[in-house]
Amino acid sequence: MGRFSSRKLPLVVGLMALGLFVLPALGKKKHEAVGEMDAQKQVVHALNRLTFGPRPGDIERVNAMGLDKWIDLQLHPDKIDDSALAARLEPFGTLRMTSWELARMFPPGPVIRAVMDGKLSMPSDPTERAIYQLQIAKLEDRQERKEAKLQPAAANVTPGMTSKNDSDEAAAKAPEAMMDPAEEARRGDAMFADAEAQQLMAMAPEQRLNAILKLSTADQRALISEVKGNQREKILDGVPPQQRELMMAMNNPQQVVNEELLQAKLLRAIYSERQLQEVMTDFWFNHFNVFIGKGADRYMLADYERDVIRPHALGKFEDLLVATAQSPAMLFYLDNWLSVGPNSDVANGIRAHGSNKDFKKREKQNGPVKQAKGKRNGLNENYGRELMELHTLGVNGGYTQKDVTEVAKVLTGWTLKQPREGGGFQFDERMHEPGDKVVMGHRIKPNGEKEGYEVLHILAHNPSTAKFICTKLAMRFVSDDPPPALVQSMSQTFLKKDGDIREVMKTMLKSPEFWAPDAYRAKVKTPLEFVASAARASGANISNAMPMVRQLQNMGMPLYGMQPPTGYSMKAETWVSSAALLGRMNFALSLASGKMRGAKADPQSLLGTNPPTDGGQALADLESTLLAGDVSKQTHDTIVAQLGDPTFTQSKLDDPKRSPNVGMIAGLLLGSPEFQRR
Repeated sequence: MGRFSSRKLPLVVGLMALGLFVLPALGKKKHEAVGEMDAQKQVVHALNRLTFGPRPGDIERVNAMGLDKWIDLQLHPDKIDDSALAARLEPFGTLRMTSWELARMFPPGPVIRAVMDGKLSMPSDPTERAIYQLQIAKLEDRQERKEAKLQPAAANVTPGMTSKNDSDEAAAKAPEAMMDPAEEARRGDAMFADAEAQQLMAMAPEQRLNAILKLSTADQRALISEVKGNQREKILDGVPPQQRELMMAMNNPQQVVNEELLQAKLLRAIYSERQLQEVMTDFWFNHFNVFIGKGADRYMLADYERDVIRPHALGKFEDLLVATAQSPAMLFYLDNWLSVGPNSDVANGIRAHGSNKDFKKREKQNGPVKQAKGKRNGLNENYGRELMELHTLGVNGGYTQKDVTEVAKVLTGWTLKQPREGGGFQFDERMHEPGDKVVMGHRIKPNGEKEGYEVLHILAHNPSTAKFICTKLAMRFVSDDPPPALVQSMSQTFLKKDGDIREVMKTMLKSPEFWAPDAYRAKVKTPLEFVASAARASGANISNAMPMVRQLQNMGMPLYGMQPPTGYSMKAETWVSSAALLGRMNFALSLASGKMRGAKADPQSLLGTNPPTDGGQALADLESTLLAGDVSKQTHDTIVAQLGDPTFTQSKLDDPKRSPNVGMIAGLLLGSPEFQRR
C-alpha cells in the first residue's frame, strides 16, 4: 500500500467508519415490512442473504434462471453439482477420515504416549511408523530437557571452577573447547539439514518422501526441525497431496488435521455452489457450537461438521438435535461422556439393580464395574443445561433448574468409547441413573438409552423451541431485531411441519418481511462473511487459505474458536467499530492489490476486456461490479477525493499513462460500509 497506507488510510477509514455507523438499519431500529424491493434488488438481496456473497456474473446468472427457481434449487442442494469444490478439497485427505482414523494416522499426544507405554502397537506402515517414531523422539527430548533443568546448577560446573567468573574466564581463553554440547549438536544438525534439503529439492517431487524415509530417525528429526520457511515449502512443492500430508505430519501431525479443517471451512464458503447449505451449516454449527481447542475435539470436528451438521442443515430439527446429542464432539465438549448417575452401578461400584445373571453379562461385555475416579464420579449438568438454554427452549423457555437436573439424569450413560483415540458414541447402562425422571411435567419411565430419545423428542416439539429457533433463523437472514409477526409465522410452520427446517425457510422466504426495502443491506457481516464475500466478489483464486484463516483470527473470529457454547454473535454491535473496520480495510486492500499470500486476485478482470484508463471511470465500473451500484455519496466522494493523488491513482508512479490503481480502488470498495453489510 506504500505511502498511502501510512499517511491517508486512517482518514479514509475514519470517514468510512462514520458511514457504517450512520447508515440505517444496523439492527438498532425495528424492522418493518413496508413496500417491496424492485426486482433487481431482490436478486442482490437474495445473493447477499442466502450465500456468502455474489461473485462476478452471479446476478446475471440468477436473472437468467429466474429468482424463484434459483432459490428452490438452493433449498435442494443435492440437485446442485459441486464437483469443482470437491476437486479443490481432494488434497485434504483428513476431511474424509473418521475420528479414529485421524487419531491413528495423525496421532495426538495421548496416542503417542500410549504407544510409548506399550498400550498401543506401533503401526506397521513405514510412513506412519516414521511419524510415530519422530513424535516419540520429540517427547523423549522434552523429557530429557525437563530433567536437565532439575539438575543442581553445580553439576554444570567444570571441576576446578569455583564461580561463574571462573567459567566465563575459561570460556574466553578457550571458546571452542567450552562450546555448549547442545549448541554444537544443533549446528551440526543445521549443516546436515541444509545439505539434505538441497538434495531433496533436486529430486522429482514424488521421490522425496521415500528419500526421507530412508534416513534414520535422528536424521529425520534434524531435517524436520532445522528446515523451515521457504526452504520447507520448496521441498513440499509439487509433492502428491497424500505424500505432502504425511511429510507435514512428521513435523506436527495435529497441525495437519487442524489446518485442513480450517482451510476447508473457508474454501467451502468461497467456492461451494451449494451456498445456502454452507450458510446453514455455518448457522447450525454456531448454534450447536463445539470448541476446537478442547482436547480430543480437535480430531472430532471434521466428522461432526461432515456427518452431523451438514447432512441435517435443511432437514428435520429433531434429527439434527439427536445427531448432535450423540456426537462424540458434543459429548466431549460439554462433558456428558463423564456424567454418572448418582445411583448407578458405576457410582456405587457394585451391582445396583437387575439379576446377577444380567449383571455378569454386562461385566463380560463392558468390563468389570469399578468405582469411578477423577471427574467421572458424579452427575454432570453441563450438556443438560445447554441443551435446554442454547439448543432448544431458550433462556426463557419455561424450564427450571430441577428440569436441568432431570435431563442430565436421563442422559447419563450417553458416553464415549476411548475418546482420546477417536472412539464413537456408546450407551453404558452401568453409568445410567435408574428410576423415573420428570422433565417439564412429563414422566420419563425407566427405559435406558431410549429415555434420551424421549426427552429430545419432547424438547424438539415444544413451542418455546419453535420460537427460539425461528427467532435465531430470522436474526441470521432478516434482521438483528426480527419482526414478531415473521417469527410467529415461521414458528407455526415449525410446529405444523414437524420441525422441517426447509419448510421453515420457505415460509421466511415467502414473507413480506424478508423482502422489505429496509432489509436491503441492513445486516452487518461477521468477519467470516466479510472475508468469504470479499474473496467471492474479487474472483480471487485461493491456493492456500491459511493466511486468510489467520486474518479471521486477527478480526476476532477464529474458525471453530469460540470457547463458550453460545457461539458467535450475529448482531452488528459485536462487529462494528472503527478498529474492526481498519482491520477489514487492510485485508481488503491486501487482497485486491495481490499482496495476500495464497490468494491471487485480478481486479483488472472485473473491468472487462477494455478496461478504462481513467480513474473516475474505473471507480464507476467497480462500484457496479462489486456493489451493484449501491454506493453512498459519502463513500463515493471519499474515494474520488483520493483520485488526484498519484500514489493512490497510479499503478506505478513513473507510469506516463497514469493508469488507475485498480487494486487500490477495488480494495477501498471492498472495505466500504456498503460492502460491510449484506
